[in-house]
Amino acid sequence: MKRLPCMIFLAALLGGCSMFHKPMPPVSAAAAVPARPAGPVDADGTPIQKLPFRLGVSSNTVEKLARQQACTGGQGAALVTEPGPVEVYRMQCDNGKVFMARCEMRQCRQL
Repeated sequence: MKRLPCMIFLAALLGGCSMFHKPMPPVSAAAAVPARPAGPVDADGTPIQKLPFRLGVSSNTVEKLARQQACTGGQGAALVTEPGPVEVYRMQCDNGKVFMARCEMRQCRQL
């Protein structure tokens, strides 16, 4: 008999939660389709991150290395990493390829 009041209280407590619940509106077919990312995506559908163009200390050196590999055009060599003793640069070529170089203490090599 001592359990009966506890069970009634528990039932009232759990039943009271549904009293404040609002029913969900029906989902339309247009809302069920996942939205596409706003920017460009790769073959897997993963969004491609665009980095802002930043000049670095060795941008000119990397552009010269790129010209030796028949890579010209675009804005030039942009700094991808934070400025420091080791930097990575990226340059978009006219032919669609990407030239990347790593510079340590202003000594640059193609990646």
